[in-house]
Amino acid sequence: MIDEDNLELQVALREIGDCIIRRCDPSDLIPVMEINMKTLPEHYSDYFYESLLAELPESFLVGEVNLPESFLVGEVNGRLVGYIMCKTEYGFSNFKKLGFVKKGHVVSVAVLEEQRKKGIGRALIEEAIAGTKIKKADELYLEVRCSNNEAVRLYEKIGLIIKQRIKSYYRDGEDAYLMAIEFFY
Repeated sequence: MIDEDNLELQVALREIGDCIIRRCDPSDLIPVMEINMKTLPEHYSDYFYESLLAELPESFLVGEVNLPESFLVGEVNGRLVGYIMCKTEYGFSNFKKLGFVKKGHVVSVAVLEEQRKKGIGRALIEEAIAGTKIKKADELYLEVRCSNNEAVRLYEKIGLIIKQRIKSYYRDGEDAYLMAIEFFY
């Protein structure tokens, strides 16, 4: 039986092999937190996840096209294997010298280790970029550990560039690269 109340949140945005990329649903938050705990040293409060999910537009209607994507999950056989959390912000550009711009911020992205190298992380990032462009943002950025060479290479392949190194960005003292991509309309 189809749950029509959740239908709009369960529409697949993309498929990669046996993985479906779809919008995050409130029932996904605990599995998302578990993926975060298993894959990343940075952890967030329950409220943080809930607040990002609450920022999603109310206009997720079946049949509507080009919806901005802010919080997506990757699912294989009914089990979540990855996620990406983004938000839209206004701030100084990572590319222009003056002025504030509208930009997407990838707050967190993770894929379970056993599901890596299957294109899931790439698909999550590409869908986030597509959603950011739909919102007419000028750029999208993220922070990544300098030691996370695989992620840095993936982001570079997608088109992000290293804009700066942020000293002691993470709680454990590790530096981060700020990577960004600029959009032209």
